[in-house]
Amino acid sequence: MSAPVPGVAVSVARPGPDWLADSVAAAGGRLVPPGPDTEALLWFGGDLADLRSALDAAPGTRWVQLPSAGVDSYADAGLLDSPGITWTSAKGAFSRPVAEHALALTLATLRHLPERARARSWGRPAGTSLFGADVLVLGAGGIARTYLDLLAPFGTRNVVVRRQAAPVPGTERTVTTDQLHAELARADVVVVAAALTTRTRALLGADELAAMRPGAVLVNIARGGLVDTDALVAALASGRLGGAALDVTDPEPLPDGHPLWDLPTALVTPHTADTREMIEPLLRARVEENLRRFVAGETLDGVVDPVAGY
Repeated sequence: MSAPVPGVAVSVARPGPDWLADSVAAAGGRLVPPGPDTEALLWFGGDLADLRSALDAAPGTRWVQLPSAGVDSYADAGLLDSPGITWTSAKGAFSRPVAEHALALTLATLRHLPERARARSWGRPAGTSLFGADVLVLGAGGIARTYLDLLAPFGTRNVVVRRQAAPVPGTERTVTTDQLHAELARADVVVVAAALTTRTRALLGADELAAMRPGAVLVNIARGGLVDTDALVAALASGRLGGAALDVTDPEPLPDGHPLWDLPTALVTPHTADTREMIEPLLRARVEENLRRFVAGETLDGVVDPVAGY
């Protein structure tokens, strides 16, 4: 019988990036095809059937690294329930570019840039300053926290809504979701930065949008399914909301001819808060750090809670 090959066996379910082999070796592992020796599986996206096939071929897998911050598609597919596997996502790794985009959307909506970009005549000057505004952030993950950091120069009054009322730096207070309606009525800006789970789907529906302060604006850089699209279209069409800026939609991609494209107070960007060029070095850093930790037997970064769904 041949002697076992030293080093943790790491596999990739589909062809990985060019830097992967060097990164695995630098961490003290060895890159092998998915099989009985596999202990760690790296997934860089694609058809989930390929991920299932890789897991079937590698029953000894103890850790799977996912490429995205959101894991709703993996939860919906039942993959996160796989026994004996620790799943890690990229949550927190992409917070800077996404928070930057959220700030850009906030300013654009408050300053009526969607309408001005469509205008073909001078029109009436209009806009609202972000300085001193009341900002409500739904969620308290890395994106939300980085966004709050970016708000610091504006002197905004910030409130976070999350599952537990644990303090969040940069906020006046943190409240739980049972107080959502009351906080919506006070906010000038509502930013959606929560994870999409079975509990948070359509978190902002017709009742919640009706509870928002007249003229307030909505920014969603998380997942489209957190907002009821039909209810949002109605709220914008009525003129009650001051505007909405969406980097994510439901459905996605947003079909040509959808009412959101024509509403003058709606701004839609095509899920571009974190482009491939922006996230590749950030994802590489997350993967390399987790490879090092896995080989060393340390706690991994971005561990997914299958029960919570993120």
